[in-house]
Amino acid sequence: MILEASVGAGQGNVKVKIAPIMFSLMIAGFVGTFNETALNIALSNFIQVFSITESTVQWLTTGYLLTLGILVPISGLLMQWFTTRQLFLTAVIVSLIGAAVGAMAGSFEVLLAARILQAVGTGLLLPLMFNTVLIMFPAHKRGMAMGLITMIFTAAPAVGPAVSGLLIAHLSWHWIFWLSFALMLLALCIGSLYMQNVSTVTKPRIDVLSLMMSTVGFGGIVFGLSNAGEGDAGWSGSKVVLALSIGGIALACFVVRQLRMDRPIMNLRALKHRMFLVGTVLIFVCMMVNLMAVLLLPMFLIRVLEMSTLSAAIVLLPGGILFGVLSPVIGRLFDRFGPKWLVIPGFILASAAVWFLTTLTAASTLVFITSVHMCLMLGLLLAWMPAQTNGLNQLPREMHRDGTAIMNTLSQIAGAVGVAMAVTLMTGGAGKYMQQVERVVEHSFTNAALTAGIQDAFGLALLIAIAAAVLSLFVTRVKVKMHR
Repeated sequence: MILEASVGAGQGNVKVKIAPIMFSLMIAGFVGTFNETALNIALSNFIQVFSITESTVQWLTTGYLLTLGILVPISGLLMQWFTTRQLFLTAVIVSLIGAAVGAMAGSFEVLLAARILQAVGTGLLLPLMFNTVLIMFPAHKRGMAMGLITMIFTAAPAVGPAVSGLLIAHLSWHWIFWLSFALMLLALCIGSLYMQNVSTVTKPRIDVLSLMMSTVGFGGIVFGLSNAGEGDAGWSGSKVVLALSIGGIALACFVVRQLRMDRPIMNLRALKHRMFLVGTVLIFVCMMVNLMAVLLLPMFLIRVLEMSTLSAAIVLLPGGILFGVLSPVIGRLFDRFGPKWLVIPGFILASAAVWFLTTLTAASTLVFITSVHMCLMLGLLLAWMPAQTNGLNQLPREMHRDGTAIMNTLSQIAGAVGVAMAVTLMTGGAGKYMQQVERVVEHSFTNAALTAGIQDAFGLALLIAIAAAVLSLFVTRVKVKMHR
């Protein structure tokens, strides 16, 4: 790891201390991504505590994703208006406030407000993390650094349910927020001492119309996708159709406007770079498959195998740990060998793991499920970071902000798409099974129907993973200049 580096920030070059900056970014990033899944295992608790319905409690997840979908696309503009230090401290402080409010929440409305505050902090932080790494590290040394960031970005959601389950089992759901508060406070203390400005503030003109189109477009799509799996109407529900239609029209207008502007708030011309486009699509698939697995496997363990929430979380914990331990190693392998010999085997392994998940039954052993989940996590890890880093390496420095904003925005949309499709296929498959089977004991019938629905959902994940494996054959290493 490089300990110090000279980067251009405003006037001339400045010396930055990389280790404490990376440490503070990683702590804050861990909390931000941990929060994406930390409450999933506590939703049933909230239904009882606040006397609310399942559709209402889902807003704790929908509201979080919706806020990210609105805020992340404009992060590239914010990084041109405010310094690295200003954005980092603002993101951490807002997250701190959200964690404190959530820990002391006495009503669902207050808890939802706390989640939105946490999402604002995360929306500011995630693109800033990637952009800072791209600036501080030369292209030929970014693999290890991006491996660390990817470890945080992907391992934290994987271990979130296990940590939350442990806290709920021995303390209460309030301690999920207190843990976030403590870690964010640590990040604030370190960041306030060592965080330096590594980017250049240019303060371009703000196009209000583009901001409105971005907000309505990305917000409408994420809102529609997040609600597609709820209720009997599913994708054909009026709320879903209206949100997707309005969001799609606004997003199309946003894209056309950005391509016509000399200084767009999100430079979509970055997608003209072939490896960046390929990398973005592969990251989209990784996020979809990952969040589908995060939703479906706990559902199978808890409702079909009738495990406790804590036990189910522990079964999936080895995969998260494997992700965290091997991420820096994959980064070093990328620096040495490039992306091709990592991405292709990664998607092949992920496809094989998802195929095994399509065969899940009530007779599946915990050893089998844990092993397959670990293989899935390893496959996604092999593909995720190399595809992302290789794609970003192709962009010129002035497009780094836009590249990170594009990838992070599409990652959030991929999460919403994956969850919506998983829920839709799971419920649809279960309903189809129920229509075909007669005179079955209700308890066994419910488990068998849910298993059939989960198999159908993993079937879609398998098709997506295979398509990504084919696309990965076209990945080539980006040649970069050593001074970049």
